[in-house]
Amino acid sequence: MQNLPIGIQTFRKLIDGNYLYVDKTEHIYKLLTRGSVYFLSRPRRFGKSLLISTLNEIFEGEKELFKGLWIYKSDYAWEKHPVVRIDFSKEKAESKDDLKGFILYQLKSIAEKYGISLTRDRYYEAFDELLTQLSQINKVVVLIDEYDKPIIDNIENKELAVELREVLKGFYAIIKACDEHIRFVFLTGVSKFSKAGVFSGLNNLEDISMDAGYSSLLGITAWELTIFFKEYIDWFARTEDVSNAELVEKITYWYDGFCFSKSCAKVFNPFSALLLFKKLDFGNYWFETATPSFLVKLIKEKNFDIKKMQDLEVREENFSTYEIDDLSLVPILFQTGYLTIKGYDNEFMTYMLGYPNFEVENSFQYALLRSYSYTETNGYLVSLIRVLRNDDFEAFFDTLRIFFANIPYDLQIDKEKYYQTVFYLIFSLIGLKVGAEIKTNKGRIDAVIIDKDIYIFEFKFNGDKDNALNQIKEKKYFERYQGTGKAIYLFGVEFADRNVGEWVVEKMQV
Repeated sequence: MQNLPIGIQTFRKLIDGNYLYVDKTEHIYKLLTRGSVYFLSRPRRFGKSLLISTLNEIFEGEKELFKGLWIYKSDYAWEKHPVVRIDFSKEKAESKDDLKGFILYQLKSIAEKYGISLTRDRYYEAFDELLTQLSQINKVVVLIDEYDKPIIDNIENKELAVELREVLKGFYAIIKACDEHIRFVFLTGVSKFSKAGVFSGLNNLEDISMDAGYSSLLGITAWELTIFFKEYIDWFARTEDVSNAELVEKITYWYDGFCFSKSCAKVFNPFSALLLFKKLDFGNYWFETATPSFLVKLIKEKNFDIKKMQDLEVREENFSTYEIDDLSLVPILFQTGYLTIKGYDNEFMTYMLGYPNFEVENSFQYALLRSYSYTETNGYLVSLIRVLRNDDFEAFFDTLRIFFANIPYDLQIDKEKYYQTVFYLIFSLIGLKVGAEIKTNKGRIDAVIIDKDIYIFEFKFNGDKDNALNQIKEKKYFERYQGTGKAIYLFGVEFADRNVGEWVVEKMQV
């Protein structure tokens, strides 16, 4: 079996080390032959840097590195070009002068590689000078990785983020101004700021982030998984004592589902898939590489309805690019990979968004619950499931109270909605954990857990437990679950003084 390229972002290293490479060169060939100035937004750890490295080797004419790959047998000319490649993930800019200095240093290093001396000391003038001089060799290729990282690193410091944006704007504007010297441009990043902002001087940029023709340029398709990882799937299935089909179904549930266009050509998260086959164990690998603390904070600040994240319908303008002083939550959640396209309605031209897979939904909801409840949650959620299955309802409600005990008393918010959100997250995570159906009413916090038995809850804020129980009966919430052969428990619960209060339970006859 070929080695798994975990953490490898250099194409030459990957090929020389006999690492597994999912052949994307047919997609890359389309890029090279159908356009010249591109932008691609994708979530972190999706292979953007490896793509930049691959393009670098192609434009330096290193054909033999691609032996055995699709592009090797194509009619591509393999013409050699000077390459200006800058990776902004290398810089942690804490001021605009830091960023200017980093850019100038990178430009001078590239110039030195090609035996050129730069005379200009302003970063944008030096960029112009470098492109002009390199074009005497051949038309220039410009590859920019993580174009937005200086801004994203400082997104909570709006004043500094704006200053850094202006520096980058001046830098990227040179690309269009030097169009006559350039063969190809490719920029990648996580976010997609508006063309009126960072890219205001680069209005010839073709954004392929939601282009169906490039939706599987990064990530692993179902076909690619079964072809390129066949030996690993065979091996893993034997260790799990399951069929290949059963294993692939589980891998799909955990890591597939990312979709970046109307066509919904789904792809697996490559980072999680690689670690899965290395460890032969399912885990939240992609999520653990970066906690989305800023996103969680923004969700709370904007009082965003978390329930919508499972079933959000938006028009295309909701994906419209945003600016630093107007951070729209939906495009950020989509671009960072916490939401993805689940479907498209041609009649109304609307996208259906939701969590891409189990890993993202489970991990993100845990992060949200920790933030909303100010409580470390994992052990308590497991306890809730165990005691519920043992019909220990007293322990269930005692554990449930823990999630509300640490919430600050002086929150300046709609407290009822805040507590409803906590309830929603708890019951959603229970449903995910037990792998069983769970339903929550969008208007209230009554919830249904379908597991060993069926548990129907009605919570009354500053209300009476008996009234809550009677509401379940009067509205016959239980009717759809009768005839299943499972016991049905009805819970009427009071919520008072910022926590779960008294409760009453009634078991229905099967």
